[in-house]
Order: sequence, then C-alpha cells, then structure tokens
Amino acid sequence: MELRHARSCGSRATIPLVSLLPCLVSARSSQALKYGQIQNEHRNKMFAAQQEQQQHQHLQKRSDHVYLTNATTPFAVNGSSLPEIDFDIGESYAGSMPIGNSTTDSLFFWFVPTNNPSAVDEIVIWLNGGPGCSSLDGLFHENGPVNWASGTYRPVRNTYSWSNLSNIVWIDQPISTGFSAGNATATKEDTVASQFMGFWRNFVDTFELKGRKVYITGESYAGMYAPYIASAMIQKQDTEYYNVSGLMVYDPSIGYDGVISQAPTLSFVDQNRNFFPLNDTVNAQIKNISQSCGLDTFMDSALTFPPTGPLPPPPSTYDEVYDYDNCDIYNTIFTAIFELNPCFDIYQLGQQCPLLWDSLGFPYSYDQFYLPDGYTQPYFNRTDVKKAIHAPLDVNWQFCLPGLENPFVGGESDTSPPSGLDGGPLQRVIEHTNNVVIGHGTLDFVLFANGTLATLQNLTWNGVQGFSEYPSQPFYVPYHDHHMDSMAGAGVFGSWTSERGLTFVLTELAGHFLPQGAPSAAYRHLEFLLGRIENLSEVSPYTTQQGYKQPRQALDNGTAWDK
Repeated sequence: MELRHARSCGSRATIPLVSLLPCLVSARSSQALKYGQIQNEHRNKMFAAQQEQQQHQHLQKRSDHVYLTNATTPFAVNGSSLPEIDFDIGESYAGSMPIGNSTTDSLFFWFVPTNNPSAVDEIVIWLNGGPGCSSLDGLFHENGPVNWASGTYRPVRNTYSWSNLSNIVWIDQPISTGFSAGNATATKEDTVASQFMGFWRNFVDTFELKGRKVYITGESYAGMYAPYIASAMIQKQDTEYYNVSGLMVYDPSIGYDGVISQAPTLSFVDQNRNFFPLNDTVNAQIKNISQSCGLDTFMDSALTFPPTGPLPPPPSTYDEVYDYDNCDIYNTIFTAIFELNPCFDIYQLGQQCPLLWDSLGFPYSYDQFYLPDGYTQPYFNRTDVKKAIHAPLDVNWQFCLPGLENPFVGGESDTSPPSGLDGGPLQRVIEHTNNVVIGHGTLDFVLFANGTLATLQNLTWNGVQGFSEYPSQPFYVPYHDHHMDSMAGAGVFGSWTSERGLTFVLTELAGHFLPQGAPSAAYRHLEFLLGRIENLSEVSPYTTQQGYKQPRQALDNGTAWDK
C-alpha cells in the first residue's frame, strides 16, 4: 500500500496511517492537587477577565470589517454562527475562486484578516500537503482561529492563531483537494504553481491586495508545493501580485525519500528508545540493514559541519526508486512497533490506545477513517457547515484524498524533482528573499529532522554549501498569558542556526504537525519570518503581549532560567 499522507505526510514509504496524540494530565499527591487547585483558581480568574476582554474586542471587530466590499460580500462568513462554534471568530471570508478565466476549475480558500497594525502591507499563505490533504486541517487543528483538537468534545478559540499576527489565507490545492473542484491536469509542480498563480491573481484583485508582501508557509508535502509556487512567482517579476518576501515550511518533503525517511531511521529509534521497545531479533535486523545499505556511513558524512563537499549517495537511496526489498528499514520498524502498539502515531511519538476521535475524520490507515458512534461524517462535509463557508454542496469533502488517489493525473506520482536539490526552487527562493525558515519537530516519525538537515547539507545557496555549524543556538519561546482552553508551553523549545538567508530550527515536543504539537513555538517562528523579532534566541515577549515579563537572566546554554 502506498502511504496516503494523512493530513500532510511527505514520505512515499509503503506504510498505513495512524492517529493523533492524547493530552495526559496527572496529579501525584494530595499536596500537588492542593497546589494545582490554587493555580487553577488564579488561572480561572485570569481566564474570565481575558474572555471578557476578548468579547469586547470581537464586538469591535464585527463593526469594522475592513475587507467587506461589493466584490467580497459573496465570500463573507458570519463569524458568530458557525456550527458547533460558540464564539465569534470575527471577520473572515471563504469560498471558491476560479483559476484564471476558467469556468470549471477553482481553488477553495478561507481568509482571516488581522487587526494587527504591523500587518497592513502583508499576507501569509498556508498550505497543507499530502499530496491531496485539505488546508482546512491547518485552520482547524493547527494555526487558525478555531482549534478542535482530537479527542475533545468541542472547538475552542486558538490563543496561538496566526491571524493574531498577520492576514492569513488557508487554501485547498491542487485541484481535487478538499473543496477545490475541477479537472486535475497536473503531472508536475510547474503546473501546480501555474494554476495556483491563476487563482492568486483573482484573489488579490478581489480583496484589493496588490503590492502586499507575500509569505508562503506550509508543512510536509508543501515542502514541494511552497518552493515551486514561490519560485514561479519570483520568476514573474511582478511585485503587484507576487511580491514573495519569505517562505516557511515545517517537516518538509524537500529531498529523496531514501535520505529524508530511510537513512536517519536507526539513529531516530536509538534516540527515542522508550517509544521503541523492540526485541533483540528486530534490533539486530535493523542494525544490519542500516550498516549493509550504507545508511550509517551516509549519515555520518551528511551531518558533517561544515560539509567537506558533495555527499556520496548511499546505495539506492538517491534514486526515485528505493531498494525496498533489501533496505526498507522504515517499514521493518513500522511493522514491529505496530504489533506492540496498534495505536502508534507516526506523526507524533507518544500516542497509545485508545484512538482519539477527530472532528475532521483523520485517516487512521490506508482505507479507514475513524469517527465514533453518533458522528457519520467529518465536520466540513456537513451541509450546514458548507453553507456557512460558501463551500460547494456537491463536493464530498475529505481530510485527504483516500487510498491511491492524489491530485496528480491518474493518481500517478509527482514527476518533479525534489525542491531541495542544487539549482532547484528552494535554492532560488532563499537567494531571492534571504528569508527562508525550515522548522522540524523532533518527534516526527514520518520525515526525520536529520534527513531534512542532511538534504540541506548537500544544498548550495548563496555560493556556499550547507551550514557551517550544527543547529545549537537555543530557541526561546516567550512566557505568556495562558487561556485554559488553549494552552502551550514556554522556555527553551529546541535549537536553531541561520546562515545566508536560511534558518533551520529544531522544535521539541512537536511532531509532523508542528503548529499542533507546539503552537506557541510556531507562533514565535512566524514572528521571526515576518521580521517582528531579530532572532530565535531573543528573550522578549510575544509582539502581541508586549507587557508580559520575561526571565531576568539571559539564556544559559538553553537550560537554566531565573524567573
């Protein structure tokens, strides 16, 4: 079975799909419980005050729909009447926009403007991957104004919505993904990019966005989409419509599968042995594969800083066809761990049974979409929801295209070379913008952080190959106000490096869907991409919470703090 990348998996490995992570809370003693009650009382008071303030702010927003014109009225969403959502999300617009002059082909979008005064000249695009997974996943599970997390009974306001920072538009693409209807004619990324730009020109005209700085973001297979789209926009040399100013992709598919999802597998398992209690037979088998297929030797060369020259390819892994018969270490481990933990989550380590239900119908495996009793269809396939967001009623919305389907003609694979090769679109975007961020969750078992880093170490940009140093600078996430329904951590969340216009940031406690696993960290990433902070070690509050006090002392090797 071919992997159908549920949500936005970038690998093409032959594996099924799994579900999402739970949230576990424990109390270890009566003393801890008492202390927790005191904390909760304080937080509840703070939360109530924040809710009252937000209600006032949202009432103000409703009377100030700055993008509402005759042209945009057909797309206006009533933010206070979305099914199941008991709060007002404010001004937003959704619907289908034609691709160029086409009468049959369109892309579906949901546009959420911001009230942030720093964002008046910019717009951020978000793309999920797959290929064939809807970007409404990003809006509803990761970085939109609504968060309906797996296993929870209702949606809540997302404290870390990127719309607090900038104008954000989530777009279903290519054609046949999500609500985007039409004739799927793409066989490669050049066609995908051309169709996207045909849509984008219409979108910019409709919402009067000419001259805006455009930041393209996404995850997983958007590691193909986003660089190809950004590069095509840059080549147009038309800053009225295509003023590309930055790119950020998470856990991206930017290299050959053998490098990004096979070669680093053994080292990943060794670093996370608590999640992989494999028996001696399996351990010996995977160790032999990694050695005999040249994967260990390749990774030792790939993670040399600075690189000593172009990397020698490990056997069979630089080709589009991987030697699965002899070197498929990934599937060997995958099969073994699923016997131990049938609810194992390749997207974020830590999931155990039971499976968590998902309002969007997250695909658990190749042909199974898990919805519990009483829920017959995903949220976005409900007629009342479709009407509320001006979605086509005759489209059967699916989280991701099922089985062997994908948005390329005939269900065939994308014929474009990986975006992260020398002379490819990623290099061109870095050299044009000098503002590219690649983030990676350390708990991702789909695409490995070291595989992405190995791909970058073999890439030349701005005249030099790779990074000169391993990402070691501490990545700081500010301490911030908590909202009880939507909480996330603070402190040192990983490490980063930045050279010649490219930043690579490792993010702890996050898996394949980084803004879902570490929303506060992703919020900081976006601040950096937009130029709101100087670097990812900066000890300062969020730009949207300027008054919140941070630790008195500077970073101490990324570990010690004086609060």
